[in-house]
Amino acid sequence: MAETMAKMESRKEKHNKPYKFTQLMPMYSLVAGKPLNSSNFSRNACSISRIHRTEKNSEMEMERVTELTMDRRPRKRPRLGWDVLPGESPKAQLGLFCGQEIGNVTSHAPSRATSDLPSSLFVKDLARNDSPPWREDDKDGHYKFELGENLTSRYKIHGKMGEGTFGQVLECWDKERKEMVAIKVVRGIRKYREAAMFEVDVLQQLGRHDMGGNRCVQLRNWFDYRNHICIVFEKLGPSLYDFLRKNNYRSFPIDLVREIGRQLLECVAFMHDMQLIHTDLKPENILLVSSEYIKVPDYKGSSRSPKNASYYKRIPKSSAIKVIDFGSTTYEKPDQTYTVSTRHYRAPEVILGPGWSYPCDIWSVGCILVELFSGEALFQTHENLEHLAMMERVLGPLPQHMLQRADRRAEKYIRKGRLDWPEGATSRDSIKAVLKLPRLQNLVMQHVDHSAGDLIHLLQGLLRYDPSERLAAREALRHPFFTKDHLRRF
Repeated sequence: MAETMAKMESRKEKHNKPYKFTQLMPMYSLVAGKPLNSSNFSRNACSISRIHRTEKNSEMEMERVTELTMDRRPRKRPRLGWDVLPGESPKAQLGLFCGQEIGNVTSHAPSRATSDLPSSLFVKDLARNDSPPWREDDKDGHYKFELGENLTSRYKIHGKMGEGTFGQVLECWDKERKEMVAIKVVRGIRKYREAAMFEVDVLQQLGRHDMGGNRCVQLRNWFDYRNHICIVFEKLGPSLYDFLRKNNYRSFPIDLVREIGRQLLECVAFMHDMQLIHTDLKPENILLVSSEYIKVPDYKGSSRSPKNASYYKRIPKSSAIKVIDFGSTTYEKPDQTYTVSTRHYRAPEVILGPGWSYPCDIWSVGCILVELFSGEALFQTHENLEHLAMMERVLGPLPQHMLQRADRRAEKYIRKGRLDWPEGATSRDSIKAVLKLPRLQNLVMQHVDHSAGDLIHLLQGLLRYDPSERLAAREALRHPFFTKDHLRRF
């Protein structure tokens, strides 16, 4: 009797035991293998009731099913660039739009396996509670901030260093590394976010190959903060353009131009070896490593009194530079014809449209060197036809084969096999702007006392019209302008 009662109690206990989530999985397959939802819920409920045979018990089981199958897990975020296995380098991903407020996530990832990463960003050590109040971005998508606020708990905002089309650059204190850094806060607009993620990917690649960090700006960190991609860089000195501007656009000594040119070409050669084209080389994107400078008398302005502040000009204490802004960088591809480069540093093949590649960077280097030793941009224009006319004024006529290969956009600048100038000029002022330009040789002789011959020959190689005949970066580095045993002060 006791044995019979024990069996009945065991059967009753088994019957009343709630079904686990895994026990219900076979029933999901009854409805095309889909998870339990409002459309197939009733059909699965019928299956459950048939199993238990009694209406009362089926209702009890339905309550249990509803409770057990309810998804109480936090919302999952997309897989991010820092979701990597130990030892792997985080890789930036295009189209990452996560918008959550996160801190130095990259510092967490390398020491943790992918399976250990949290399913939500709003967890301990990642979500930050000491952030400033939420503010709407301005009408252009720029991040709004106040001095002294935190940009995640790691970075404290000290000031604004600059602003551009991409966003803002903020000077911040890195609390972990105890150093000042520059943080590029990209506008919260899709196309700028995508460009920023590509820049992060390029910077990571450059950093893996430029171990000493001697050529390109170093990426310290990156994160997504309130829908703004934030890229953390080492803090460097002013750009060459800012230094020239604060120096009243007075030229650099030729020895300093030589050292800057050498480093710039080394950086370009390094990138080209990696099949990367910068496409936006200009003085604004070349930074001095140090902000320190000395003042020396400007003998060209000897008519000024020594008591006049403009009697002295600034000379950087160090010639060390680094290239920045890889947002426009691209991999080498055949038949690239879209417009690249800032106007003053744009190569003729970009304007004429037959296609461009590595040599467009070399043309930009040539224009930059002229600006450094003269203090002025070589081609100061904002219009294509005038730009081409300026090139012919300084460097001679454009070759026929390049004019013949011009695409439809540039055909209007050509007439009867030559540049439509001055007939096609838009104004008298445009014609005057072209006529006032000297030939390249005369321009160099006006500003350079020694090494003029070598510099002229180098520039003629850097500024050749035909990109196939233009010097490559490593060829230029072997030029006598760089290899001769010059007496240098820098």
